[in-house]
Amino acid sequence: MKITAVETFVVKGNFAPWVFCAVRTDEGLTGYAEFGEGRVWRGMCGLVEDIAPLVIGQDPRAVEAHYIHMVRSTRMVYGGATWQAIAGIELALWDLKAKALGVPVYELVGGPTRTHQKVYWSHLLSYQTNYHEQLGCEPVRSYDDIRALVRAAMDAGYDTFKTNILLPGEPFRGLGQGRSGPHDQTLTREILNVAIKQIEVMREEAGPEAQICLDVNENFKVDGQIRLAQALEPYELMWLEMDNLDAESCRMLKDSTRTPICTGEQRLGPINYADLLSSRAMDACKLDLQWQGFIPARRVANMAELYDINIAPHNFNSHLSTFQTMHLCASVTNIKISESDPTAVPWRDEVVTAVPVVEQGMIEIPTGPGWGAELDEKAVKKYAYEG
Repeated sequence: MKITAVETFVVKGNFAPWVFCAVRTDEGLTGYAEFGEGRVWRGMCGLVEDIAPLVIGQDPRAVEAHYIHMVRSTRMVYGGATWQAIAGIELALWDLKAKALGVPVYELVGGPTRTHQKVYWSHLLSYQTNYHEQLGCEPVRSYDDIRALVRAAMDAGYDTFKTNILLPGEPFRGLGQGRSGPHDQTLTREILNVAIKQIEVMREEAGPEAQICLDVNENFKVDGQIRLAQALEPYELMWLEMDNLDAESCRMLKDSTRTPICTGEQRLGPINYADLLSSRAMDACKLDLQWQGFIPARRVANMAELYDINIAPHNFNSHLSTFQTMHLCASVTNIKISESDPTAVPWRDEVVTAVPVVEQGMIEIPTGPGWGAELDEKAVKKYAYEG
C-alpha cells in the first residue's frame, strides 16, 4: 500500500470553519482526519500541501516513523501551525492503518480502557448568544433565558456544562462582541459583577449537584484571574479555565484560590507541557487532539499521569473531531471529563457517515474500524467554506 495523494477540505462550522484532511492510497483506501485551527484555514491547508511530499509514495502504516520524519523535517518552522498541519496527516494515517486492519484506532495502542466517556455541554449560553442566527435559535435576552437554557441542558441529560462570560444587553453578548472588550486583559468591576451574577443564576437553576465550568480564555491577566476565581468560590465551580502561557502565573492562580484551575489547551506537544506539569500549576490539564495529533496527545496524557493529573480533552468542532477525541479517551486512563458541543450548525450530521451516540451526558466509545466514521465528501463539498 502506497500513499498517492493528500487533500484538504474546509467546511462551514460554528464560529470558525472545520478543516479536514484525506490521505489516499493506491489500494482505494482513504484515511480521514479533522485538524487544526479553522480561523487560519488557508495557512493550515497550505502547510499540509507543503508537508505532504514527505509521505506521498510511502506505506501509510508506519505512522510513528512518518510523524517523527514530518516533525524533524520541519524543524526550521518548529511547533505552532506546522504541528497542527502535521496532526492532520498523522491523524489520517491512524485512520488508514486501523481501517486496513479492520479495527478501531484505540486497538492499535492497547485500548479500549472504557466503553463510554462522560462529557460536558460546552459553550452553553455562549453559542446561543454569539451565533444564534447561524444556529437558528433565539438569542439570550435575559437571565430568565439563561435559566431556561440551563434547564434544557439538564433535561437533555447533562449534569455538567461550561460557559463564557456574557454581558447583559438586548441581546446579551460575549466579551468583545459588539462592544469594546477588555483589550488590556483587565478585569473591570463591571465584568466581575456580571460574571458573579451569571454563575449565581446558573447555580440556582442547576442546583448544588451540577458541575459548572467557566472559561475566560485569554481575556484577563493573572491578577484578574485571581480576583475572579476567589469571587466565584461560593459557587463551587468544577473549574475556572483560562489560557495563560506562563506556568508561574498559573501556579500563582492555583495557590490563591479554592476554585480548581484548568489550562493548557494552547500548548502543543509534550515538551510544552513540562513546566505546567512539573510545577503542578493546574488541577486539570487541557489538551486538543486535533491541534497536535494522536501521538503527542497520548504522550501528554501519560506525562500528566506521572504528575497525578487528569486530562480534559478540548473538542469543539465536527463529529469527526468527537470520534477522534473518544479514541484518545479510550486509549489512556486519566480522563477527568471531555468536551462536547451538542449545539452546532444544522449540517453537522451530514458531513460524516455516523454520529456519536450520547445518552445522559455519556458518549459511547465507537467500535467501527478507524475512527468509526467516514467523511462524506459530497456533503463536505456541498457545505464548503470559501471565506
